[in-house]
Amino acid sequence: MTVVNAPRMHIIENYFECCGFDHTFLQGGTSVYLWNLSKTFAARGHRVSIVTPAHGRLDDLRRRYEVEDLPYEDAYTLPVVLDTRVWQGFPEQADLVLRTTAHRIRLEGVDLYFLANDYLNQLPDTFYPPYSAKGRDLVFFKPLVFQVDSVRFLRGWFGDEKALVHTHEPYYHYLLPAALRADPAKLVVSNVQSNMPIAKKVYGPEVARLFDLLGVDVELPGPEPEPDVPAALVQYQQLTHLHYTYPPDHVAIYELTAEHADLIDFLSPGQLDFYAGFQDTPFEPLFRRLPIADVVRRNAHKMFVGGCAISDRWLAWDPAGVDRTEVLNGLGLDPALPTFFHNARYAVHHKGQVELLRAVDRVLSEGLKANFVIRCISGNGIDDPLFHEVAARHPGRLHFEWERVEESRVFACAAASDFALFPSKFEMDTFLIAQGEAMAVGAVPIATDQRGMEHFRHADGPETATGFAVNRSFAEDDPLLTDALADRIRQAAALWSDDPARYRELSERASAVARAFTWDHCADLHLTAFTRLWEGKPAVLSTELALRHGWFDLLADGQVTTEAAVAHGDIEAYERRAPLDADAAARIFRAAWRRADFAACERVLDRFPEAVPAEESGLLRTRARVLADGCLEYRLPHAERVQVVEARQGSARALPNVRILERTGPGAFVGEAPNADGLLLLTLSSGRVAWDEVRHG
Repeated sequence: MTVVNAPRMHIIENYFECCGFDHTFLQGGTSVYLWNLSKTFAARGHRVSIVTPAHGRLDDLRRRYEVEDLPYEDAYTLPVVLDTRVWQGFPEQADLVLRTTAHRIRLEGVDLYFLANDYLNQLPDTFYPPYSAKGRDLVFFKPLVFQVDSVRFLRGWFGDEKALVHTHEPYYHYLLPAALRADPAKLVVSNVQSNMPIAKKVYGPEVARLFDLLGVDVELPGPEPEPDVPAALVQYQQLTHLHYTYPPDHVAIYELTAEHADLIDFLSPGQLDFYAGFQDTPFEPLFRRLPIADVVRRNAHKMFVGGCAISDRWLAWDPAGVDRTEVLNGLGLDPALPTFFHNARYAVHHKGQVELLRAVDRVLSEGLKANFVIRCISGNGIDDPLFHEVAARHPGRLHFEWERVEESRVFACAAASDFALFPSKFEMDTFLIAQGEAMAVGAVPIATDQRGMEHFRHADGPETATGFAVNRSFAEDDPLLTDALADRIRQAAALWSDDPARYRELSERASAVARAFTWDHCADLHLTAFTRLWEGKPAVLSTELALRHGWFDLLADGQVTTEAAVAHGDIEAYERRAPLDADAAARIFRAAWRRADFAACERVLDRFPEAVPAEESGLLRTRARVLADGCLEYRLPHAERVQVVEARQGSARALPNVRILERTGPGAFVGEAPNADGLLLLTLSSGRVAWDEVRHG
């Protein structure tokens, strides 16, 4: 429903790439998101401005648009303090002499402001500095230059005008919330576009010097204490893509944005929930012990879901107008067979593409009668020989491509397909427009049960599911994910052949769910939150969010529920609402056992040992046995995989030793026991990943 009676606001969108108005400038999905959202805000009657770099493309813009050169010139020297451990051979401070100009295009009710100088004009083809430039080429600081230029432009051009600054991805705006905090006319909303590691850090002296330049009075956080967790757990995080260890003179960028922004915007409810606690992941126990967890709790009341959407053009096209036979014949495939579709950029770990190709190879080699259209988009080709080998093994069944093509052709491929494969990993996808696009034209999804994708409802129960789900994965080249994908592909092909009515039901439901994600709906979500902020109404902590993450100390007694206390194994929280009797103690024990929270199980037994039958407490206490020969026998009925993780000597950045215990039967594992400091990493049948220890002797 459209937000009514909203005040007319000035919304300023700020990001390093806001070029979604022109496909020749397009680099990433954020650009598309920003242009669609900006146009919708403008259509609702709000004043909308976009501030972005020109990226050295002003001449291109002048050929297609009316570009106005503004009477704005900002000449200054930008001091960048360098971490000489990284920037070896460079001075301790690089002084960048800049002269920034501003240029405007007025398009579809939106004012686009392009900032230009010697640094912002670099990399006109790729926009973003390659990570390889770090420590080698000062062009690496192009996004930092844009941050400082943005602050100075917002102050200089818009002055005392009241405006809401909506700025995107903490890595590209961590200076802005603190820099604009002292300006009562500027409200700042920080948008978390991707799930970058929440404790990602930058060099503290660099930030402090830039805050001095900008006149910002903010005390940066000091060095963090070492977390009280085993070294093996810390080292393993590098394999999860969720956390890395930094030197003590670095500061977390999410802390800088969350503490000083007025609101924090997320793309989906699942993304917000994931970023609040990292539940069920290998990172969860470490996250809870890091200072960033307190930052999240302190600022959780600011968090809201602004949403994301599928393009109006994709929703307007008619999938019934696509000739399935013509499209599949044109790809060398058989139109009489069920067809599976994957469309994503080439990112083998992020998108689960290694496991996808292995699963496709397996089912086709077994003789499954099906087609696969696999698009792994890459401007530089595909460097992994596995992809080419699998494609060569299955001519007439697998069409593999990586070139960028017209969107209408992608639409035709999706509309000609029956199922859509999206096995994304590491919880890096936060909305996944491509999955929604495929569903919108009727493709039934087979996708990972990631929090950031749960709005597509492929992991729902049988009455509301849109498709098939596989468990989340936080491992590279994960055989459990490969097995699950192969199994779901077989199930899907059988459904298509044997129960066409059920297939049509899923297809229609998938399309209906996806088509609800419109830019109008996304604008409604944003404008509801923006209006409250504009009118000075305080943000309020969601009770549901606090209960889900066990933040019981932030809630009044009447808000705490016994169900949430049981789910978190929190006896004290339970007793805030009801006496702990034998039934409640047993429920807490069993819930903790299911999620392999053995410490909570032990707490129940300490308080109420008679509540748990001896058979169940015995399973807890005998789950790990180290035999005389050093062999470990481990039994947990709901474990699918058990790995031994042992720390390597050296820094926290060393990679640990990891080995898999042999699975000898359901829930039974055997192998060499970990050393005294080693840990066990459990992957449960639910998809949860948990840690355990072995008590030697």
